[in-house]
Amino acid sequence: MSKQDPLMGLKLTRREAARLGLLGATGFFLADGLDLSAARLPKKVQAAAARSKAKSVIQIWMWGGPCHLDTFDPKPEAGNDYCGPLNSPIETNVSGIRINELLPNLAKQADKYSLLRGMSHGVNGHETAAYMVQTGHPSGDGIVYPSMGAVVSLFKGYEGGYKGLLPPYVVLTELQGRFSEAGFLGSRFKPFATGGDPGLARFEVEGVVAPGITEQRQQARRQLLHQLNSLDQSMKGDPRLAALGQCETEAYEMILGDAGKVFDLSQEKDELRERYGRNTFGQSCLMARRLVERGVPYITINYKGWDTHKQHFQIMRRKLPELDKGVASLLGDLQQRGMLDSTIVWCGGEFGRTPRVLWEPPWNGGRGHYGKVFSALVAGGGFKGGAVVGSSDKRGEEVASRIIHPADLIASMYELLAIDPNATLPHPQGLTVKVMQPVEKGANLGGRLKEIM
Repeated sequence: MSKQDPLMGLKLTRREAARLGLLGATGFFLADGLDLSAARLPKKVQAAAARSKAKSVIQIWMWGGPCHLDTFDPKPEAGNDYCGPLNSPIETNVSGIRINELLPNLAKQADKYSLLRGMSHGVNGHETAAYMVQTGHPSGDGIVYPSMGAVVSLFKGYEGGYKGLLPPYVVLTELQGRFSEAGFLGSRFKPFATGGDPGLARFEVEGVVAPGITEQRQQARRQLLHQLNSLDQSMKGDPRLAALGQCETEAYEMILGDAGKVFDLSQEKDELRERYGRNTFGQSCLMARRLVERGVPYITINYKGWDTHKQHFQIMRRKLPELDKGVASLLGDLQQRGMLDSTIVWCGGEFGRTPRVLWEPPWNGGRGHYGKVFSALVAGGGFKGGAVVGSSDKRGEEVASRIIHPADLIASMYELLAIDPNATLPHPQGLTVKVMQPVEKGANLGGRLKEIM
């Protein structure tokens, strides 16, 4: 019997390689060369994405749905049943724009961002609403579309000229869990969720920073691995093993080299860290800025805690100051470093919350889900600041002017990123699927955000 080639028929995805222990957790998102089923984009599509002014997106996902009346579209004139105790909105540095009184730092930065007060999709369920806002597509047509993060990862990631060791789509710190981020694009385009907490003394990033293990011990483990690796000696010079060796080298560069040091927030000045806020969200915003500096195309901050059916106003008094410090510091920091013009910042959730406060039991001052009208904030990357697009009525119950559907917002961001909405996405069954599917005639869309582009 002939001796079987131990690497015969090697055709591994990164996930399979990680499961077999060939790469470890870090190597999972580095071993692109082993993923032989990878999608390929036409050269002209790659070139267009590379030439765009907007290079990266930071999405601040307010998981659960923030109330528009208590953030970016205050309605004090509607009375206590609508605004509750948060009834004193403040003027911003842009005349005529008011926001919630607990957002004083953002009020000083209104010239850097625009508010979208006409957002709408009419869906009140978390899963379906999150899917629509993240993908720009309605559900129910039998196709599971990829999120914007996955699409950007395709066009501006490994198939768009991205050369970084860091994955092109990163989530701080855990996945949203409401939808399939990669959709039909598959696991290759799923985001890397860091795990850990950047607000702690040591940000223990999954697969990169091991709890309780020093760099010296990591080095010793690597040396022991090489001493025990008889396969590497018996098949020296085999190009397939060389590919695995390259993956290992890059993985350890993430763990022990300069690439992994992006996650070490102790390199930042204490004064700056305090400005962002010494909490999970504030330090996630700082971490996002560091990832943009390294060229990562898409970062999502999963900012949980906005599903406020009960104790809404008590929660707002804690969450809004966090939001205020983190986002205002991020915008100011990006501008100071000359990065705001090339970085889109998108802040919002899957829907708003009921304009009328639910004072009655069991809610006792809560707000429910509300998809008829809600708000979002956009800045940078080609979006103008100091503007408001769309409006709600006097009680925040209906869109009064300039409706904005998720597809309008996402298509606008794709345009700034030079991603052609008519480009074809690689579908595993060979279906012709566009980045943004053609809109049915008569559909109630407001169109791209030309007012601020």
